[in-house]
Amino acid sequence: MTDPSGTALALDAITKTFDGFRALDAAHVSVRRGEVHALLGENGAGKSSLMNVAAGLYAPDSGRILLDGTEVTIDGPLDARTHGIGMVHQHYKLVKPFNAIENILLSDPGERYGAAIDALTARVREVADELGFELDVTKPVGTLSIAEQQRVEILKVLVGGAWILILDEPTAVLTDAEGARLLETVRALAKGGHSVVLVTHKLNEAIDYCDRITVMRGGRTVDTVEAKGISQSDLTTMIVGADVHEQRAPSQSIGAPVLQVAGLRAARGDGHIAVRDANFEVRSGEIYGIAGVGGNGQTELSDALSGLTRSLAGIVTLGGTTDITDASAEERRENGLAAIPADRHSKALSGTLSVADNFAVGGVLRGRFGSWLRVRRRELEQAAGEAVEAFDVQGVRSLKQRAALLSGGNAQKLVIAREFSGSPRLIVAHSPARGLDLRASAAVHERLRSARDAGAGVLLISEDLDEILLLCDRIGVMTRGQIVAEFDAPFDRQSVGEAMIGHG
Repeated sequence: MTDPSGTALALDAITKTFDGFRALDAAHVSVRRGEVHALLGENGAGKSSLMNVAAGLYAPDSGRILLDGTEVTIDGPLDARTHGIGMVHQHYKLVKPFNAIENILLSDPGERYGAAIDALTARVREVADELGFELDVTKPVGTLSIAEQQRVEILKVLVGGAWILILDEPTAVLTDAEGARLLETVRALAKGGHSVVLVTHKLNEAIDYCDRITVMRGGRTVDTVEAKGISQSDLTTMIVGADVHEQRAPSQSIGAPVLQVAGLRAARGDGHIAVRDANFEVRSGEIYGIAGVGGNGQTELSDALSGLTRSLAGIVTLGGTTDITDASAEERRENGLAAIPADRHSKALSGTLSVADNFAVGGVLRGRFGSWLRVRRRELEQAAGEAVEAFDVQGVRSLKQRAALLSGGNAQKLVIAREFSGSPRLIVAHSPARGLDLRASAAVHERLRSARDAGAGVLLISEDLDEILLLCDRIGVMTRGQIVAEFDAPFDRQSVGEAMIGHG
C-alpha cells in the first residue's frame, strides 16, 4: 500500500435534505493524496449522496468542501471537472444514441472536429488498452451491454484528466478477472498521485485494494479505519450492526422443465447477432445460472425471453407445452413468466410514477384493479401497501411517493414485489442484486430461493460469479451468444471460470 500524505478532498459536516428527508446528517470523509479510500454502507446510507455533493450534482444545505485544505464551492459537474473531480456513477450518465467518443466529447470543453477528434479517439483507445477493456468505441452506447456502458463511463472520467476519482460500484457488472484488473489499475493510479474514492458493497475489494475505509449509516459517518488488518466480519458489523453471511441452500426437489430454449437467435438494436443458436432448459424447483463475461449476449437473451425484443429464430416453450416464441411481453406474463431486468430504472420502474402505480401497473393491465377508465384506487393502494410491507421495501413515506426517491435496494425490492405478486412459474432475473448492499442482496437472494422452493423455475443471468456459485443448482456458461458448457452442483470455481475465458 502507498504511504499517503496530505488531504486531497475533505467533506466536512455535510447535511442534505430531500422533501423533508435528511439524506445526509453532518456526514464527513477525508481522502488523502495518493490513496484509494473505500466508502461503505447499506443502500440508503448516504454514500452516493455524499459523493454527489463532491461531484457537484447536489449542493449541500450546510457543511464545507475542501480541496488541498482550501474551502471551495462546486457549482455543478462542469465546475467539479475544473477542480479535477470526476465521478463514475452507478447509473450511467450516457446519451444512448451517441457512441463512446461522442459521449466523451460531451464532457470535453476542447475542440470537437478534425484532428482533435482523431487525437481524442486515439487517447480513448490508449486508455482502454491500458485498462484491458474490449470495446467498440464507434457503436451507439445504447447497443452496448451494461458492462460495456460502464467501461465508457470509466473511460470518460479518466480521459477527462480527473486527479480525484469517485467510482460508484465500478466492478458491479465485471467478472472476477475484469474487476481485479480494474482495481489494480486503480491502485496504479493512486501510486501515481491520484486520489480515488471507491464506493462499493464488496468488502473484499475494500480490504484488498484500499488504504482506508469510511463506513456510513443512516446519513451519518460511523468511523474511518485502516484497511490493513480489518476483517470482513468487523466491517459487516460496522455497516449493519450484525454479521450477515449467506450459505448455499441447494434445491430439495427438481421437477420437469418449465422453460425450453432451442436454437434461439436474437440481435442487438444495431442488428448485430448477439444470441446464436442458444440451447438450454430450466426445470421447476431449480435455479439455472447463466455465467459469462459481459457483452456475450446476456442482455439480449434476457430481453428476448421477457418479450422486450423479438427473437430471429428458434423456439421458446413455457411449461412444456406453451410456445411463447412470438408472444408479447403481456402474453408471457399471463402464462406465468416474471422478469427482473438488469437495468431496473429504465426497464422495470418509472421514476416519475408513484410507488403504488409502479407496483400496480401489471395488475391494471390484467384488470385486477378495474379497467383503465375506472381504476379502483383504494384496492390498488391497499395491495401496494401490503406488498411494500411483505417485501420490506423501506424508505416509503407515502405510497404516492415517486419511485425515483427509493434507494437501489428498495427499488429492487419493489420490482420483485410486483413480479412475484402473480405467483410466477418462471422467473427471468438478470443481475438482480447488482449494486445492492449485503443485507439487500441477501433479501433478494432469499426471495429467489423461496420462489424456487415453491416450485418455480428461476433463470439467473449474472456476471457476478460469486452470485452464480452461491445460488444456482446448475450453471450454463454463455460465450458469443451460445451456451458452451454446463455444470451440475457441486461446482468447481476454476472450471467454470476457465469455461468463461477459454471460449472467449
